[in-house]
Amino acid sequence: MSFRPIYLDSHATTPMDQRVLTAMLPYFTEDFGNPSSINHAYGWAAAAAVKEARTQIAEAINATPAEIIFTSGATEANNLAIKGIAEAYFSKGRHLITVQTEHSAILDPCRYLEGLGFEVTFLPVQADGLIDLTALEKAIKPETILVSVMAANNEIGVLMPLAAIGSICREYEVLFHTDAAQAIAKIPLDVEAMQIDLMSLTAHKIYGPKGIGALYVRRRNPRVNLAPQIQGGGQEKGLRSGTLCTPQIVGFAKAVELGLAEQTKDTERLKEMRAYLWEKIGKLDGIRLNGHPTQRLPGNLNVSVEGVDGAALLLGLQSRIALSSGSACSSESTAPSHVLKALGHSDALAYASLRFGLGRFNTFPEIEETAQYVIDAIQSLRSLV
Repeated sequence: MSFRPIYLDSHATTPMDQRVLTAMLPYFTEDFGNPSSINHAYGWAAAAAVKEARTQIAEAINATPAEIIFTSGATEANNLAIKGIAEAYFSKGRHLITVQTEHSAILDPCRYLEGLGFEVTFLPVQADGLIDLTALEKAIKPETILVSVMAANNEIGVLMPLAAIGSICREYEVLFHTDAAQAIAKIPLDVEAMQIDLMSLTAHKIYGPKGIGALYVRRRNPRVNLAPQIQGGGQEKGLRSGTLCTPQIVGFAKAVELGLAEQTKDTERLKEMRAYLWEKIGKLDGIRLNGHPTQRLPGNLNVSVEGVDGAALLLGLQSRIALSSGSACSSESTAPSHVLKALGHSDALAYASLRFGLGRFNTFPEIEETAQYVIDAIQSLRSLV
C-alpha cells in the first residue's frame, strides 16, 4: 500500500463525507430527470429534490428559498454579486469597497470593474487581519453601491465582524456582500441579524461536492436588483441560466445539514487539535501566528517561520503533510501571499508560511505526527544556515 501524507489543506477543499455521497447517488441513476422538465414524473422528482435542498440551505442562513440562486461555486457567485450589482446600480453610483485580503474571486472582478471606469477602494487590515470599522465608514461615499467583505479569510482564518459591517452599510443605504465560502456551516450565519444583502456559498469546503455553490440575494427590506451574467434558458429566476445539477445540489444541502448538526462538536474538537499543534510548534523561536488569535475559524492555523527558506520548508514537508502556504486558487503564482503582505510581512517571511487547514476527519495522532514533522523540518533547515 502506498503511503499518503496527512491531509491538512481543508481550506483548499475537503473530502466528501460518505453520507453526502449516499444522498447524491440516486440522482445520478434513478431520479436523473431535469428539474425544469415539468411534464413528467422524472422532472417532478428532480424538481422536488431541488426545492427541498433550496429550503435547507436558505434556513441555514435565515433566508427564504426564493433568495437562493444556485451557481457553479463561490467564484461564480462572487462574480455574479459584484458585476451584477455594478451593472444593475450603474446609474446610482460607480464606487465599490472591499478589503486587500479578500480572495482573488473578489479582487479580480473588482479590478475588472476598475478597467470599465468604476472606482474601487481596497481597505487595508490591521496587524491581526481585521478591518478598521471606522476606516470602512469613512470610505463610504454618496456614490458607493456595494461593500464586499469576506466572512472568514481563506488563508489566515480571520472572522470579520459581519453584524457591525452590516449595520454600517444599512445606515448608509449601501448594499453589503460577503463571501462566506469558508464560513457556511462552520460558524453561525444569519442574513437578517447581520443585515447581509448578498452572500456567496460553496459546498466543497464543507465535505460536499465540487462544482456547486449558491448566491443569496435579498428580496425584501431592501429588495436587491441584480443583472444576470449568464443568459440562456432563464433558470434561477433568470439570474443564472443553465440546467441545474440535481445531484450536486442535493449533496450541497446534505453537507450543510451535517455541518449544522455537528457544528458544536466539530468546533470543539478542531479547536483542541489546533491548540495542541500551536502549543508544540509555537515553542520554537521565530514562529509567528498570523491573524487574530481567537477570532478565527476553528480549524485554521497559519504561521510564518523566521530564518528558513519557504520553498525548502514546504518541500521538506510535502511527503509527510499535505498543506500549503497560501490560497489554492493562486497556487500557480510565484508572488508571496497578498494576505500576509497586507499584514505587513516581508516577502521572505510571507514565503516561509504554513497554512494548516484541520478538518472533520483529522485525528489527534495525525496532529501529533504533524507537530513533530514540522519541528524537525524547521530545526533541520536552521541547522544548515
